[in-house]
Amino acid sequence: MYIIFLGAPGAGKGTQAANVAKKRGLTHIATGDLFRQAQEQKTELGLKARSYMEKGQLVPDEITIKMVVERLSATDCRSGAIFDGFPRNLEQAKALDKALAAQGKAVDKVIYIKVSEEELVKRLSGRWICRNCQTPYHEVSSPPRVKGKCDKCGGELYQRSDDTIDTVKQRLKVYFSQTVPLIDYYSRAGKLIEVDGEGAVDKISGRIVSAIGGEKGR
Repeated sequence: MYIIFLGAPGAGKGTQAANVAKKRGLTHIATGDLFRQAQEQKTELGLKARSYMEKGQLVPDEITIKMVVERLSATDCRSGAIFDGFPRNLEQAKALDKALAAQGKAVDKVIYIKVSEEELVKRLSGRWICRNCQTPYHEVSSPPRVKGKCDKCGGELYQRSDDTIDTVKQRLKVYFSQTVPLIDYYSRAGKLIEVDGEGAVDKISGRIVSAIGGEKGR
């Protein structure tokens, strides 16, 4: 089973993708992790991605698609995977369909975690991140034990410049403009399932598992 998780920044798709992947026995493919691993291993694609990320630019679709397709060829993806942070646009969605079709497979379901803009702004503008290990915290929902310090490594916590309220609103505007075509694309294919992304984390996980059906991958 191949499942895509869609959701705006702050919707919690990373947390939910990891939780559901574990419950369903599927591989969790997060593009952020792929970029970090490729850079650590100094692969050709990783070095290309770094050149864009260091300038604060988005990694081009061509590089992102190649990384995901390469990851899909690994043995742990044979029985299925959950995609988190990919696809981000129509070009990536069509490239994923093509890569899966080449293996005689297809996207089974697309989970769209829907959260109100008001809630997203509240979540994102209170976010803090560890400079060392990148562990995220939230001043309301998941604060660190010691203010300004990471629980895991003791590193300094900082707030990204793009987590201010005005910037958050602009990020969300851009995200929704890119995502509407994706939602339409998967709706027409009969694969989109909308899930309420507000409330307790375990409740949201339960809604998603129910929407997908069953506890284990096939």
